[in-house]
Amino acid sequence: MALLPIHDRNTRLNIRFHYVTIGLIAANVAIFLYQLGLGAKALSALNYGFGFVPVFLFGQDALPPDVMQLPPVATMVTYQFLHGGWAHLLFNIIYLWVFGDNIEDSMGHLRFLVFYLVCGVIAGFAHWASDPAGAIPMIGASGAISGILGAYFILHPHVKIWTLLFWVIPLRLPALIVLGLFLGQNLFFAAFEEPGSSGVALWAHIGGFFAGAALIVIFRFGHVKLWHRPPRPWK
Repeated sequence: MALLPIHDRNTRLNIRFHYVTIGLIAANVAIFLYQLGLGAKALSALNYGFGFVPVFLFGQDALPPDVMQLPPVATMVTYQFLHGGWAHLLFNIIYLWVFGDNIEDSMGHLRFLVFYLVCGVIAGFAHWASDPAGAIPMIGASGAISGILGAYFILHPHVKIWTLLFWVIPLRLPALIVLGLFLGQNLFFAAFEEPGSSGVALWAHIGGFFAGAALIVIFRFGHVKLWHRPPRPWK
């Protein structure tokens, strides 16, 4: 994405500390460090056994019996904690760090954890729907994090986000623009690519985003307003 978000000045109002957001970041980093210690064969087996492989979901295909594999439905959760490289991990952590605390603040710790995992599962189903015969493991937290972005889009569209244009030029833009461009870019590329050809699970991003935008309505605390506008300009 041409715009990399790096900071929002959006005060938390309902929780003192974003324990779940930090815990999710820590879990993703710890599991990735474990992945780094595996050889190529063991890493491939981990990705196939714990990543989400669409063709396995309804038993169209399966791994050999000597390869450890969770039930395919369970991999719709476990795939969310595996990553394919430092860049993959780093970008997901940045998005989770910038936007996660305010969504956790909007619903509380436990509901936020459930919200995050459910968005990831829905993102997995969206990926499956786009390519049900796909045999390449989908891994990464971006589907669940896209749910956070969708929720932020609905809750805080007017909050200004510090971003880096082309990772270099600092810009301060409303979340409506930053997150709208994220969604638009994914929709644009998904419309023209053959499923799986880019190596990016575009429909997981799209499905997660719309899942978060819809689920925030029921997961948020009752007093948390939708489409909230800050009472005065952000400085």
